[in-house]
Amino acid sequence: MALPSEQQTKPMGVSHESISGTLCHTYMADRIWFKRTVEPDLEMPPWNVNFPLQKLAEDWQALQQRWEAWAQSLADSDMDRVVKFRMITVNAEGEAPVNHIVLHVVNHATLHRGQVVAMLRQLGVKPPTTDLIFYLRELKTGS
Repeated sequence: MALPSEQQTKPMGVSHESISGTLCHTYMADRIWFKRTVEPDLEMPPWNVNFPLQKLAEDWQALQQRWEAWAQSLADSDMDRVVKFRMITVNAEGEAPVNHIVLHVVNHATLHRGQVVAMLRQLGVKPPTTDLIFYLRELKTGS
């Protein structure tokens, strides 16, 4: 967020071209999978929109809270439910059990977080730690 907007949107030749583009792509994928898996009537902004990072952070935090509330409501058997969907990038029908979708959402975000970290480093910015173990430690200690 502290980066000047020209660095947030600078074409870097990685993933979805820029830090902003990659983060927006990841958010939209999280939102699409939430719509497919949890809330079919969820309104969707245009697929290729690039949000200002402040709005993206606010919207993503709200979406994350919705994912967490949904996850807390699940029984183990809910993870086997099969979700049918249309794949956007290849325009084909698909289906997957909820447990595969959750793993996909996490794995997809991990890939793109790593790409954003690489772009930050290319810009000479020290990125935050993104390892899960450090995040879990931070949650436990509150620091």
